[in-house]
Amino acid sequence: MRTRYWARSFVGWEFFSRAQPNAAHRALVALEARGHICAGLITQNVDGLHQAAGSKSCIDLHGRIDAVECLGCGHRSSRASMQERLRKDNAAWLQSTGLLGALPVELRADGDSQLNDEQIRGLRVPACEVCGGILKPAVTFFGGSVPNEVVQRARAAVLAADCLLVIGSSLQVFSAFRFARQAAQEKVPIAIINIGETRADDLATMRIECDAVDVMEGVLSRIIRS
Repeated sequence: MRTRYWARSFVGWEFFSRAQPNAAHRALVALEARGHICAGLITQNVDGLHQAAGSKSCIDLHGRIDAVECLGCGHRSSRASMQERLRKDNAAWLQSTGLLGALPVELRADGDSQLNDEQIRGLRVPACEVCGGILKPAVTFFGGSVPNEVVQRARAAVLAADCLLVIGSSLQVFSAFRFARQAAQEKVPIAIINIGETRADDLATMRIECDAVDVMEGVLSRIIRS
């Protein structure tokens, strides 16, 4: 299972790591710079694009895919350095599979690519350089538990907010939905911008059925003109 993940991640990372912030990311940075985002920005995304755009108050609910952590000693390193270690330790595997620079068949949200069993076979996965332990991406996978420290930071942000703005999320996973439920319990207004139903529709004060990037691009244009 571990070999399968890192083989697929190796191929996907070559392309996932080139992703750039969009208008929605930039609009949130502009709102934060003008004092409209003070309590915090909670994101379910693991791509780090909010920080790349310039957001300062990000709470990474599900971690960061651009970091790697050891299950043994907790040492953290960059995903970029892991990519280089994978490349260096698997020259023969890359040559035999032809995967170096190959276009991913299917690039998933967490940055890995679909590979078959034959392509995966033979990959050597590097160990922790500190203790020799098992390495994993610094993210909370589906079914895992968000660290309590992160949950408490997010809860504090909701409690300090004048309004909870949900952008481009269905809130189907409980790890995110609980903050909408908290906001409703605390009488904090909830505004949702999303295409399709969300788990918090019944709790929302306002709901906009629209592409989040389109809406935030309009917000950014108004901010620039103001």
